[in-house]
Amino acid sequence: MNLDTRIKFRHLLCFLEIARHGSFAKAADAVSISQPAISKTLKELEELLETRLFERGKQGVELTASGVRFMRYAGPCVQALRDGVRTLRVEEHEAPQVRVGVLSTVESELMPRVLNQLHARHAALVVSVATGPSAYLLSQLHVGELDVVVGRMTDSPQIQGLLFEHLYSESMTLVVRPGHPLLATPLTDRARVGDHPLVLPLAGTTIRKHADSLFVQCGIELPGQRLETLSPTLSRRYVLSSNAIWVAPRDAVRLEITLKELFELDLGVTEPGGSVGICSNAAVPLTLPAQWLCEVVREVAKSYRAV
Repeated sequence: MNLDTRIKFRHLLCFLEIARHGSFAKAADAVSISQPAISKTLKELEELLETRLFERGKQGVELTASGVRFMRYAGPCVQALRDGVRTLRVEEHEAPQVRVGVLSTVESELMPRVLNQLHARHAALVVSVATGPSAYLLSQLHVGELDVVVGRMTDSPQIQGLLFEHLYSESMTLVVRPGHPLLATPLTDRARVGDHPLVLPLAGTTIRKHADSLFVQCGIELPGQRLETLSPTLSRRYVLSSNAIWVAPRDAVRLEITLKELFELDLGVTEPGGSVGICSNAAVPLTLPAQWLCEVVREVAKSYRAV
């Protein structure tokens, strides 16, 4: 089908905002128009494309298969136009920039090492980092707001239509503070874990699925008292000041274990681990700064494959 010249920038913008928010009302607020107006704009776009882009559901609106395919190209198209306009308005010698989404699984150790090496090689480089759940970061990648996303995300449905490059596999582990009651004797009764507060990833996230799988394997019921968060900083502080048990990806606690600031609980079972990697948008070539970032991520990840 030839490009219909009746498709305007406002059509693409409204489509992307609806996809980003999963709601007509929130999308309307984002582009400062009424909800009927954004519904009309979407209807115009669907008629021009001769396909439905969204389905309404109990949780809001979701992309159809056609919508997913269209977003793969609409997002980078709009972002490319924005970048083109910005190049005409900024100083000639503005520093290059890379926009990366970082999941909590790699936030504590891998990415700081990557950033140190990256800035050592490129004196003038702005690295803009976004954090959050995989679903959010992948949606940002779809619409062109991010260049790449790094972390564990292969179980997320939002990865459809994107490219994923596997770097290494990483298992979950249980860690506690020095002097924790469960360290006094061998943990022969796994059920004792349920007697203490737990720190877990947010429900519904990719990493939480691996944590739940580990507990199912061990026959441990989740206690009623638990903290659910994707923040490594909050998790670490809470565990160090309490008898809570942190169910964490090894990358998040690798340094603390080495320094004996946190100790692992041996359950006698190893969760298979999720795939840590780099996700990019297949519809748009990586910018040169994004290529620099990916190159360093691959180099640092080699040491993790050897562990």
